[in-house]
This record gives sequence, structure tokens and C-alpha cells, in this order.
Amino acid sequence: MRTLIVANIMSLDGYYEGPGGDVMALPMDHSFDAYNAERLASADTLLLGRRSYEAFKSFWPQMADSPDAGTTHREIGLRQNAMDKVVVSDGLTADQTRPWQDTTTIVRRGDAHEQVAAIKRSPGRDILVFGSRTLWNDLLAAGLVDEVHLMVGPVVLGGGTPAFGAVPGAPLRLQGVRRWEDSDNLVVRYACGAAPGGRA
Repeated sequence: MRTLIVANIMSLDGYYEGPGGDVMALPMDHSFDAYNAERLASADTLLLGRRSYEAFKSFWPQMADSPDAGTTHREIGLRQNAMDKVVVSDGLTADQTRPWQDTTTIVRRGDAHEQVAAIKRSPGRDILVFGSRTLWNDLLAAGLVDEVHLMVGPVVLGGGTPAFGAVPGAPLRLQGVRRWEDSDNLVVRYACGAAPGGRA
């Protein structure tokens, strides 16, 4: 069984993005890029909602060979270009997936739980969710998320979009905390579901 990992950044007061959908209000420094590159190196499938897919598609393809991009951004661009992408959307068409048309599969929302469960049962490496708040909250409520990795930034936004929606409380078990000497961001990793033996 493959592992489905949600990896996202949020503010100290629990916001996924700032007022007006401003993701740049979050402290996405070198630790954010480095951690995302690590997660991509362990995965072979990127699972996204349409909004995040289109945002990534507009930015990352050209980073792979941009002379102005840093090493980590080039690495992220190369990995995202090469790996399989699964996007959950009722409106996206194949013509709208360029330049990722050869590595993108579109799954309709009504089929998402069944298709994601099938992908998890198939051979492969980690399945990774970046962004895609609506999608991962839905998958979390459905019991399809195995791990949640939250990078908590030292910023209080006071408003915006909460990281978590109104989903049933899934048991979460702390797996570890990581920080970088030259960053005030930290990552908290949780496993989802009851512990072995039924203990939450």
C-alpha cells in the first residue's frame, strides 16, 4: 500500500493562505523549498486540485532549465515535470493540461475517492499532495490520507483561509518535529488513523 502524504505550510494561527487568497503572506523561505524537494524525491505521483494544479503548471515547468532559478527550484521543476500528476476536477480538459499533458490524469470529483484508493493500492512510491486544501480535507475526512506534514511559519495572519475545514476529527499521532538552524519555520509530522492495537 502506497503512502498518501499531505505537505503544506500554514501560519501560526492556522491559516492556509492570507486574506484574499494571498499565499505569499506565508513565510515560504529556503526551508520550505528544501522540504518540498525532499518530499518530491520520495514520491512518484503528485495529487492536486484544479486550482493548485493550474498555479503549479504556470510556474514550475520553466523552472527546470531557467538560468535564473536556484538549484532547489530547478530540482523541483524537473521532478514535477517528470512525475505523474493526478488532478481532481470536473471542469479541466485535456487541452488545458499543456505542457504536462503526457503526465497528467484527470479524475472527476465523484470518482475521486475510488480512484485515489486504487492508486494507493497500485505499486509505486509516495503520493504527494501540495496545496489543494479542499481536496486534501475531503480525502482526510474519507480516511484516505496517511500522513499530514505541516510546516508552521512564525506569522500570525489574523484571517484568510483556515488550513482545516469542517471535517470529522481524524485521530492524528505525532511522528516528529523538524526545524532548520537558519529558519524559524518548523515541520510537524502526523500519522492519520488509530495506532496499532486500536489506540488513538
